[in-house]
Amino acid sequence: MTTGALIFAFNNEQTDYVSMAAWSAKNIHRHLGIPVAVVTDYENPLGDFDYVIPAQAQSGGQRYFSDYDTNVTWHNTNRMDAYTLSPWNQTLVLDADYVVASNHLSSILKSRQDFLCYRWARDVTGLQTFEDLNYFGNHRMPMWWATVMMFRRGNSAELLFDTMQMVRDNWMHYRNLYKNSNPTYRNDHALSIALNILNGHTLCVDAIPGTLASLTPEHRLTQLDTDAYRVDFLTPDKKSRWITLTQDFHAMGKQQLGEIVANSR
Repeated sequence: MTTGALIFAFNNEQTDYVSMAAWSAKNIHRHLGIPVAVVTDYENPLGDFDYVIPAQAQSGGQRYFSDYDTNVTWHNTNRMDAYTLSPWNQTLVLDADYVVASNHLSSILKSRQDFLCYRWARDVTGLQTFEDLNYFGNHRMPMWWATVMMFRRGNSAELLFDTMQMVRDNWMHYRNLYKNSNPTYRNDHALSIALNILNGHTLCVDAIPGTLASLTPEHRLTQLDTDAYRVDFLTPDKKSRWITLTQDFHAMGKQQLGEIVANSR
């Protein structure tokens, strides 16, 4: 069985996602030993990519990023194309801002499920419960995260990505159905709705064990060593604290990760 990692990277006004993807490709090669493909509209992207897959950027609207303190265009609505674009039988789909700092994901590649993603995300500082992020809409629909996905080529995965496309193409309908007040399309929401539909609205879905370690933008992220990072933050009583991360994590603050990537060149 052929296996590889797929990263979607479309730059916007503030963030160089292509450079992030190239930096991530090096980490994936080191820790997982699998090839990496980038899906992008950028011509001749520099980086240690095994495949470059051309695609047009598709905007899902604008999102506010607190680290930039502005709205930015969100080119992130074609994630469901992963099934048709992937050159492999088994694919690990990763966000460009997901930091691979270990071989943890290798265990996911050994699983027997046809599709896996995270159900729960957690704040690495422990300050937030993420109740507002692990659910969405007035009905508190549980959210499955599209940040990390693994799928094997077959009927089950194909149907899931086709259903995600149906949700995206009829987003206003599903947004109203799930009472989602956020107008911006998100892959996480489309994935969650598609999984809910395909599992008979039972919410019984296989997920990656554990939680998706996540770092929110208000904390300061710096790199200590190749696979070690420091997070500085303030406690509710305004005391300065810091922790060291030596694990995979989702850097939700794009600006700080972008600085790390730029300094690594």
